[in-house]
Amino acid sequence: MNIKRVKEEIKRTVAAYLEKDASGAYVMDEIHQRPVLLIGPPGIGKTAIMEQVARECKIGLVSYTITHHTRQSAIGLPYIETKEFGGETYRVTEYTMSEIIGSIYDKMRDTGLSEGILFIDEINCVSETLAPTMLQFLQAKTFGQHKVPAGWIICAAGNPVEYNRSVREFDVVTLDRVKKIEVDQDFDVWKEYAYQVGIHDSILAYLEIKKENFYRVETTVDGIFFVTARGWEDLSQMLYAYERQGFVPDRDMIVQYVQNPQIALDFANYLELWYKYQRRYDIAGVLAGQIPESMREAMKRAAFDERISVIGMLYGGCNATFRDIYRGKIRMGELYQAIIGFRDLMANEFLSPRELFLDVRAQKEAAYQKNRKAELLTKDEITEIEAALATLASYAYELAEVNDNQGAYAKLRALFEEERTSYDALVKLAGEQLDHAFTFIRTCFGDGQELVIFLTELARGFYSMEYLNRYGNEKFFEYNKMLLFKDREAELMEEIAAAEFIS
Repeated sequence: MNIKRVKEEIKRTVAAYLEKDASGAYVMDEIHQRPVLLIGPPGIGKTAIMEQVARECKIGLVSYTITHHTRQSAIGLPYIETKEFGGETYRVTEYTMSEIIGSIYDKMRDTGLSEGILFIDEINCVSETLAPTMLQFLQAKTFGQHKVPAGWIICAAGNPVEYNRSVREFDVVTLDRVKKIEVDQDFDVWKEYAYQVGIHDSILAYLEIKKENFYRVETTVDGIFFVTARGWEDLSQMLYAYERQGFVPDRDMIVQYVQNPQIALDFANYLELWYKYQRRYDIAGVLAGQIPESMREAMKRAAFDERISVIGMLYGGCNATFRDIYRGKIRMGELYQAIIGFRDLMANEFLSPRELFLDVRAQKEAAYQKNRKAELLTKDEITEIEAALATLASYAYELAEVNDNQGAYAKLRALFEEERTSYDALVKLAGEQLDHAFTFIRTCFGDGQELVIFLTELARGFYSMEYLNRYGNEKFFEYNKMLLFKDREAELMEEIAAAEFIS
């Protein structure tokens, strides 16, 4: 099961386990709420999807890598308690609350979220002393003498034996008490995530050409060599940092993340070409509608990997604008809600317009801090809500000389219209860039595979589909329809030829 499908399955599990009846009790008995056990290769995003599920389901998340813990931190420290049994007094060993269970209660107190996910990573790589505790945890949902609180769903993850020699196999008794999901690596699914988090365009273009180098683990006489999704993502961040600092990335840096010497060298060579293509082709000019004849001719003579690189750059340029629009929509929504909030409180005559608006802003600030502390916001949301709060503070300054609420409301609407004008200009720019990209591709390559690849990238990208679903684009839908018709026509011709052969 690919990671996207796994995420959907976990969200459905959360919905099923947390369903309540009319009295507020959980519909599914706790004994039937099996812990989710993800088994899959390292570095494919098992931890990341837990963060996404918790955020999208608006529940808490407590995450632990169990190999970092001792028996004491997992089950608690022993102490002696005096108890009476059958009229006799005995000294009995009890245990303090597990650090892990205590963290759940801390999360509930700090965030106000009574439900959530307890995620234990590398659960099948524990030490000899912790193995029985992990089995008890999966079977009885307890750490030591303390149960996982009601409303908290247990999810665990581990690697298959072939990836980790310290892996312990679970017995049938344990496996019969968990919801086991096997996770597979899938480049096309990961690419959707990669577009959303902004993986470096060179990496995406390279892996589009060399998909077999996306994920690989090899054991040789010289040791273990591997490439993982996590490695590519971390390398992406370092490439951005190198570019900001003016450093030149080389094979020695790349192999620190892509820990397969041959693939690291291959990507280093490709990256050198990528930067060469960036210097050679004016992508910004193309997206502005400037297509020199020399560039058209160069593209027609270019090798396949060079063409794919240019397509990747075109998509990357468009995607940057799509992302700005998506983030701008978040910011605009915050501003609009604040102005509507002010309108709804305009009957209040005891505060000045500025004081009233500052109260509205303070409420939004409090809601933002609560959601951020509960880790319910994406990076984009954090950035844009903070920007909106700064803008709202500037709006309050503009109201300093306004004495009536109606005048203040009119002023706020005028300020918002200025923001919307800039936002609408950005939306228009995105449409123009997309049209120019299509014009360039069809001029240079006609209806060939380059157009298919560009359309596929648009349909796969998070920000591009957000834009297209909201604002549309005539050329996108026209070319999609045209290519679908061609595909269907080819299928029909194959069916006719097959029928003639049979007859």
